[in-house]
Amino acid sequence: MTPLPGYHGRCLKVDLSIRSCDVIEIPNETLKNFVGGSGLGTWLLLEHCPKGVDPLAPESPLIFAFSPLVGSPLTTSAKFAVLSKSPLTQRINDSLSSSGFAISGKKCGYDAIMIVGAADSPTCIAVDGSTVRFESADDAWGTSSSNAEQILGKRLGKGFRIAAIGPAGEKLVRYATVSHDGRHAGRGGLGAVMGSKMLKALAVRGTQQTPFAFPDELISYSREVSKKSFGPATEKYRELGTVSNLLTFNRLGTLPTHNFQVGSFDKAEQLSPEVMSQTHERTRKSCAACTIGCEHIFHSTDASGSDDATGVRVEYENLFALGPLCGVSESNVVLEASRLCDELGLDTISAGGSIAFAMECVERGLLDEPDLNFGNGDALLATLRKIGAREGIGNLLAEGTRIASQRIGQNSEIFAAHVKGLELPGYEPRALQTMALGFSVGSRGADHNRSGAYQVDFSDQVDRLSIDESAVPLAIETEDEAALMDSLILCKFLRGVFEDRFAAMGEMLRLVTGVEHSVGDLREVAGRIVTAKKLFNIQQGWTPEEDTLPERFMNESLQNATTGPAVLNRSQLATLITQYNLARGWTEDGWLTEDNQV
Repeated sequence: MTPLPGYHGRCLKVDLSIRSCDVIEIPNETLKNFVGGSGLGTWLLLEHCPKGVDPLAPESPLIFAFSPLVGSPLTTSAKFAVLSKSPLTQRINDSLSSSGFAISGKKCGYDAIMIVGAADSPTCIAVDGSTVRFESADDAWGTSSSNAEQILGKRLGKGFRIAAIGPAGEKLVRYATVSHDGRHAGRGGLGAVMGSKMLKALAVRGTQQTPFAFPDELISYSREVSKKSFGPATEKYRELGTVSNLLTFNRLGTLPTHNFQVGSFDKAEQLSPEVMSQTHERTRKSCAACTIGCEHIFHSTDASGSDDATGVRVEYENLFALGPLCGVSESNVVLEASRLCDELGLDTISAGGSIAFAMECVERGLLDEPDLNFGNGDALLATLRKIGAREGIGNLLAEGTRIASQRIGQNSEIFAAHVKGLELPGYEPRALQTMALGFSVGSRGADHNRSGAYQVDFSDQVDRLSIDESAVPLAIETEDEAALMDSLILCKFLRGVFEDRFAAMGEMLRLVTGVEHSVGDLREVAGRIVTAKKLFNIQQGWTPEEDTLPERFMNESLQNATTGPAVLNRSQLATLITQYNLARGWTEDGWLTEDNQV
């Protein structure tokens, strides 16, 4: 079989238990139907992940998936997806990261690398083109992912790109990350899956570039997209980064604060990029193969007055989760908390969410941790260290909000802010009610990257404070768009660059693969990918009752009567969730119909 341009048509399967390798052929029809990235990884999970498997068991597969656009001149295309069954949610998890790892990984000659089994001791898998070596990682075990990259890189030699875990992954923290070059596949605990396999790192180096169907046209088109990507649609991300949304969200009452008890933070301005840019040195960077340049590095000053030389990459989500959500307003503390999460290998959203939940438990007298109060920055930092080491209260919070609430009991589940076990990101669902629907039905759980429904809420298409059934197709549209972008894989900041996003993605695929895709074709592909994720969840035990939001958002007795946003209408949300599932091809029992099997 000759693979389509842009593809190798192969997946490398590595078994750590017996130190063996196999090559799995990927049919061209599968590549057309699932594209790459998250879509291809989902197909591989459906084919190779045992039903009901413990995500931390040796037989649970971990997949690094690339896309046809990787290695092309298209801006923001240097991305890879990492997939597994999540140890945090027990459902599908697909996380994305941008870096040169994607380019080097694809040049090894594979569209995906799947890892099963478990090693007896700390190990690094080195894929050097068609050669696979199993290297000791004893000297890197216990170090941060960045230190592991340096240690293993010196030993392996020039040209290797290395994705590694930090101490949190080794300790099986259920929201540990996989990192490369300061970028993270963050959500859902992929680092814990690596840690369970005693896999400290995956190193890749290769020279096998895939051909492109129309290389000259592709270069011309890529230049056009790059020019547009440096225009007004991305200006705010270049100038201030993703944290540019902080004050706007605060003004609109959509900035979750004090574990979602209120929707605004009275000290938000202290954490705004406008203020922090004046009080902290700031530099800018770009992801590999990116023209937007949204990455903003802030340098903190510790108590002794010494400056942090390396700086901390600041995004809206880590600022929200480690700041307002925990009631912390000191910028140096939030920067240090972000740095700690990077060093330990912790997802900032789940780490901040778990700590904010614990702070409310202390506030309500359900936990005996006297210092763990909203606004206590020292306690925030100390607790992050405890989570990374699984010591004291950190051992409980390392399990995530859902499991922690189950163990604490005493009705703490009603204010545990998660969906399917995944902590909510920085969007107040009571004030963004199309987003509330997107959170409720998300295959990965509450996720702003898999549902862009907040785009609808911030438009004139709906009333964000009170939605009806017209929001259902709009939520589906944003979910389909995200699924396709995550399979190509492209940065979502490009959304504003294109007048017709599906048509633009179709043109990219045509130039790279030679396959013609109409807008209707691509909508069908996107729906198929979303359906495949839901089918995987069904196989792993999903029930319709999981598609909902926590009690906090629908119970008036749990609101702050003065500053809390209005509650969601419980029956209305349930009706919209049912309509969404039916529109996705489900029956009233929550099972896929025969027409939508993938």
